[in-house]
Amino acid sequence: MGFFDGLKRDNKPSQTVDSDANPQNPSESARVEQIYQEPDPETIEVQVRDVEPSYYAEVPSQPLKTYKDKAPVRHAIGQTKIIAIINQKGGVGKSTTAINLGAALGEMGKQVLLVDLDPQGNCSSGLGVEKNLIQQCIYDVLLNDVPIEDVIIPDIAEGLDIAPATINLAGAEVELVSEMARENRLKDAVGGMRGRYDFILIDCPPSLGLLTVNALVAADKLLIPIQCEFYALEGVTKLLDSMKRVKSRLNPTLDIYGILLTMYDSRTTLSKQVVDEVREYFGRLVFSTPIPRTVKLSEAPSFGQPITQYDPKGRGSLSYIELAKEVIARG
Repeated sequence: MGFFDGLKRDNKPSQTVDSDANPQNPSESARVEQIYQEPDPETIEVQVRDVEPSYYAEVPSQPLKTYKDKAPVRHAIGQTKIIAIINQKGGVGKSTTAINLGAALGEMGKQVLLVDLDPQGNCSSGLGVEKNLIQQCIYDVLLNDVPIEDVIIPDIAEGLDIAPATINLAGAEVELVSEMARENRLKDAVGGMRGRYDFILIDCPPSLGLLTVNALVAADKLLIPIQCEFYALEGVTKLLDSMKRVKSRLNPTLDIYGILLTMYDSRTTLSKQVVDEVREYFGRLVFSTPIPRTVKLSEAPSFGQPITQYDPKGRGSLSYIELAKEVIARG
């Protein structure tokens, strides 16, 4: 007797089940095969045809309006003021301010052009622009000599037009290096829009590269958002140095238009201390209206609306309306 003979005797002999021979008592494997049978293609096709088309058909996107579709301006345009909203630090509220200040000015009867100069395109997406529909953007204006009128999307909000940005703008920093008069590209483009808008707002990227230099050369004044947090003034000194160099060599009229305090929380001692420090440093340049930190201001871009539309009675909306009044008063 072999060593494994006892084990063989204890094991039950394997049984072969013929499901065709005994259909009343199919084996487990046969039942599994029946459960996981591949569906009939004809049945699938019938089921798909039976579904209403409205359940799976995509809603077609509306084509973007062009500058030719712009609503007629109802008031005489005076002297156009070009303001660059700038700070080399990220996350201080530049795009939020550009969108909501532009919308607030528009609701007060002003004509505003918002130039999105940030490769992230936050102003464009924050105003509900579908970037996949954009044929040309501010990149083409800077590098391909496309007239800015050809990229402007009019009436994105009341009195507010936008020259959008796409990811193509990310390569502009490198491509501008070899271009002639590279610092004057934006100035030449927006200069032709003077007399058509009361305000031209330029949303700058969080850097001091060639795109920002283009904004410094094109602008009449600078609006600098500073968040009411620790290290609020960090980097502002370097920005002011860049402004002085551009002013002395490329744009003699450039100056600071105003300092805007953002993300203000009246409940914290830190915010109050930062406000006092900034007001002591910049004096009357600081706008009297701080922009509070609110959830609604953070939510509005995801709905493609400025805060004046998304939450017109909220603290954020009221603050930007007051800021717009100060901007108009400063002239």
